[in-house]
Amino acid sequence: MKISLLRRFVVLAEELHFPRAAEKLGIPLASLYTSIDKLEAEVGQSLVHREGQTRLTHVGELFLAEAKAEVAAAPAPVRNAPAPAGGKAKASKGKGRAPAVKGQPKPYKKRQGR
Repeated sequence: MKISLLRRFVVLAEELHFPRAAEKLGIPLASLYTSIDKLEAEVGQSLVHREGQTRLTHVGELFLAEAKAEVAAAPAPVRNAPAPAGGKAKASKGKGRAPAVKGQPKPYKKRQGR
C-alpha cells in the first residue's frame, strides 16, 4: 500500500468531509475520491459511508488505527524545492540588427522590388 493513500485516508477520517480533507491536503477533490477508491479496492472492503453524512464503516475504523501507525512510522514527505528564478537562456539567432538601424536597408544589399 502506498503511504500517500494512507495519509489521505487518515486526513479524511479526521475531517469526515471530502471537500475539507481535499483542501487540507492541497489536492483536487476528484483525486481524493480516486485515492479512497484505490485504497478500498486494495483492502477489499468499503471504508467510508458516502451517502448523506460522511462516516467511517466498522472496517474503516479498524483500518484507521493501522493506517495511523503506518503513517507515523513512515518518513516525512519530501517537499519539492522551488525552481530557481530566471528564465531559460535564449540561443543566438544569427546576426541581429541594432535598434538604431531598424527600418533601414542593410548596407551593400539591394532592396527587393515589388
